[in-house]
Amino acid sequence: MSEDDAPLYSGSIAKADSSRPAVSARVSPAENCLVCISVPPTSAGPLAQVLSEDTLTSGDRTLIHGLTTASLALLDRLSQTAQKHPRRITAAIAALLLTGGGGAFAVASLGPDASELPTKTVSYPVESLAENLALESLDAPGFSLYRSEQTRSSDTAESLLQRMGVADPAAAAFLRSDNAVRQNLLGRAGRLISAETTDDHRLVRLTARWAPDDSGTFRRLVVERQDERFSSRIETAPLTKGTRLAGGVIRSSLFAATDAANIPDGVAVQVAEIFSGNIDFHRSLRKEDRFAVVYETLEADGEPLRSGRVLSTEFRNNGKTHQAVWFQETEASKGAYYTLEGESMRRAYLASPVEFSRVTSGFKMRLHPILQTWRAHLGTDYAAPTGTAVRTVGDGVVEFAGVQNGFGNVIFVKHRNQHVTVYAHLSRIDVKNGQSVSQGQTVGAVGSTGWATGPHLHFEFRINGQHQDPQTIAQQSEAAAPVSASARAAFDRLASAMRIQLSSAELIQQASAQ
Repeated sequence: MSEDDAPLYSGSIAKADSSRPAVSARVSPAENCLVCISVPPTSAGPLAQVLSEDTLTSGDRTLIHGLTTASLALLDRLSQTAQKHPRRITAAIAALLLTGGGGAFAVASLGPDASELPTKTVSYPVESLAENLALESLDAPGFSLYRSEQTRSSDTAESLLQRMGVADPAAAAFLRSDNAVRQNLLGRAGRLISAETTDDHRLVRLTARWAPDDSGTFRRLVVERQDERFSSRIETAPLTKGTRLAGGVIRSSLFAATDAANIPDGVAVQVAEIFSGNIDFHRSLRKEDRFAVVYETLEADGEPLRSGRVLSTEFRNNGKTHQAVWFQETEASKGAYYTLEGESMRRAYLASPVEFSRVTSGFKMRLHPILQTWRAHLGTDYAAPTGTAVRTVGDGVVEFAGVQNGFGNVIFVKHRNQHVTVYAHLSRIDVKNGQSVSQGQTVGAVGSTGWATGPHLHFEFRINGQHQDPQTIAQQSEAAAPVSASARAAFDRLASAMRIQLSSAELIQQASAQ
């Protein structure tokens, strides 16, 4: 027997009384077995007899079968380890044999003497797994990556795909050459776009969505890989309406607060317009003012594509709470905003002649060139870029439209009860003397004509020739008709539901702030 064929372990287990069976065991890969057990003829009695089919009960067989099955599983595992680390396993096997010997002898000693039975050797061949099997050799399942963005006017095929995490020259070449992509995607700002890629960043599908008009539908451009080739198609599908609740706190400006709450600019402008008869958003906002809003979202394939109408809103300005809800009395009637008590939000006068927007809200006034301070003259100045629309704050008739010293291009509008409004430093005039105008109608544009150091609107509100605070006049002016008696029950149900929604929106804002 060569050194390689020699047993890794050989030993015997016996009770102190030598008349009892002695069991020998060895670890010998050369004999194609992990553990070889030999029972000599002179001592095979108890162990062999217990293992004899004639002497086993059904319970014994069940027990032995279970032990054998478990042992085979263990042997298979040990055989692999033994082949890799033969010297380390020798001691472990010896310990197992010494420990198990007592158990084997205990079982054997329970049976009758069977010393006359022949010696029987039992061996179990073991087939080990291939040593070179490694986890890395298994094929990992593929997966898809998804990303959404908005298009930019400066987008090229390469820059767009790079921003979407796509590394696919074939896809870039297709985007450059495809007419539908060039006309509807590249260079078109503000369109919602999503990409699906493989785990190695090859493009699977590119989808762009946009609403071209107010028809209630949206367009969908789909670029798709099929059999290593790309194709494109344009589809039309209906927009679906959703509802979102949000709120914010004024820290610096309304738009900074709406940006922090992820509220679209269109919703912020609507809120300012709804409360335009109560709050001058250019001049009257205070730090820590709060607002809540419930508004429609128009969704394409489950993704918000743009904002819809404000359904209800609340604004706490300078300690006073203002609330409004959209209500349409009948299908044929025109909807409007009302307080939650049913009073119309529409006043006889607007608080500001310049529509509130992100541009006008951030536009700064220049200092007076002589006084080096803000102009302290009568009236109110609204800084805005040249060309910004100027609207009349109430119904009336144009009393004067022309040029005056100091005012430059100026318009005087006469309202009822000796009320007159003045719009000065205009870059253009859009109305004529004697023309009737309605509240909110554009009458001119912001400019810097006359004595002006920069583009702005100088606005005055006069009653019997005396200058008044425009916001105070607007808040105290007469409101339009309230909700009719016939629609009151339906309105009350809506108002009750909106109170709950506004409370929920405020809770959402408070939770997000924490």
